[in-house]
Amino acid sequence: MIKKSNAFNWKCKHTWGQSAINTFWCLVGCSFGDMMTIYYFQVNAIPWPTLSIMALAMFNGIVSSIILETIILLKQMKLKSAIKTAFGMSLISMISMELAMNITDILITGGAKINLYVIPFMLTAGFLTPWPYNYWRLKKFGMGCCG
Repeated sequence: MIKKSNAFNWKCKHTWGQSAINTFWCLVGCSFGDMMTIYYFQVNAIPWPTLSIMALAMFNGIVSSIILETIILLKQMKLKSAIKTAFGMSLISMISMELAMNITDILITGGAKINLYVIPFMLTAGFLTPWPYNYWRLKKFGMGCCG
């Protein structure tokens, strides 16, 4: 009798590639809203607590990611379907991405500060943190972070 294996395969190069593309698009959307929020507070010297700025930055990052995904999906479907699909993206992936980026910012700059030195570290952390989850989600369910 042949025993069927339910072991998950983490070695699929195609899925790693597709999940990297999905994660990249999520990163573009999330990082735009996140970093622009932090930059706005920094430039205007708004005296909010760091955690409040980070919470707003995370929210704005998720919103900008949903907007970007909707725009991308408009090439494939009508507006109503594109919006519904964009809202159906993985919030787990986006929240983990946002947390990784903001924790990296706090660890390097000590607070809600954007500069050319911290951006590559934030983007790297933001990409690497949800990437395995996006691979798993794509492989297991045939879905990705963005679409």
